[in-house]
Amino acid sequence: PESPARIESIINKLKDKGLYNRCEIVRRRARYDELTICHTEAHVQAYGVSPVVRDEGGKGLLRLPCGGWGADSDTVWHDVHTPNAAKIAVGSLVELVHKVGSGALKNGFGLLRPPGHHAEVDQALGFCFFNNVAIAASIYRKTFKKRVAILDWDVHHGNGTQKIFYSDPEVLYISMHRHDGGNFFPGTGAPNETGSGAGVGTNINIAWSLADQPLADPEYLAALRTIVLPVIKSFEPGIILVSAGFDGTASHPVTLGGYAVSAPCYGLMTSYLLQMAEGKVVLALEGGYVGEEVGDAVVQCVLALLGENAQNAPQLVEQMNRLPAPQAVTDIHNTIHNHVQHWPILSEKCDYAAISHSQYLEINPH
Repeated sequence: PESPARIESIINKLKDKGLYNRCEIVRRRARYDELTICHTEAHVQAYGVSPVVRDEGGKGLLRLPCGGWGADSDTVWHDVHTPNAAKIAVGSLVELVHKVGSGALKNGFGLLRPPGHHAEVDQALGFCFFNNVAIAASIYRKTFKKRVAILDWDVHHGNGTQKIFYSDPEVLYISMHRHDGGNFFPGTGAPNETGSGAGVGTNINIAWSLADQPLADPEYLAALRTIVLPVIKSFEPGIILVSAGFDGTASHPVTLGGYAVSAPCYGLMTSYLLQMAEGKVVLALEGGYVGEEVGDAVVQCVLALLGENAQNAPQLVEQMNRLPAPQAVTDIHNTIHNHVQHWPILSEKCDYAAISHSQYLEINPH
């Protein structure tokens, strides 16, 4: 499902809405020294420089049923095109984050492939070869000496990003993902995975349990208002990066997502983030493979970045009036329980988990 067609579809949507020409295009390849900020030299040599050695020794590839090669059964490799595409994904995001960090651009959206949040220091996984967001965050930290907040709303947990920053107190990683008690790919991201050493408390997992109905806007907005926004505000980052996967939209089958988050909800979450970090927010595409809703969600996020609010969309208004599912409220409280000692503000927000977003706005008008 991770193919060039999904980027082409998104770009066509942006052009149809007249948004593509309102954006400045940023594109370049990553340098070797940028890739090694988060990955071992052996990993960078294998996936970014030299042809991969296909044998039992060293870092090899699997022969796939189709006759091609892959880092695993999902992460397909092409000797000619994959290294170049992966380096352009990283370099373009690094450049975009630098421009936003320096004030040359207000904000941005990285339409990248391959995605990156599953890539670990020395392992390619889940369509990902290099961890785009982690590399961009690390270079931003090195350049600007400011904190970074990363919100990962892909339906899958960003195991690679978590592992890279697990002991780093200057990078806040928050993930909202389907977990199913560890039975949904990649299986990481339990709520008690809170960081290590100096980084304890800066790794926050809102891990959704198996639910009776597909989770959607009410549950994501509940997590946003009770945990995500208060913690990011308290953390005071210089920039907010979003691992923006859209595999939580309705067309994805249960094996790829199984949720029903609406396109306007993604736009609304983006607009809330823009109220912090002086509006320095950069989204980077992760997952999102099936259906028109993926392109629609990107459109809504870009509209938010351009200052246009999606809060009055009829579909969103209906969802904002609905109560979040009881199991999701329990999941949110579980995350709060694991982090309230690190973020006391959460004790003031836990009562907001069980109400509708409309009720929350009545209590806390913006």
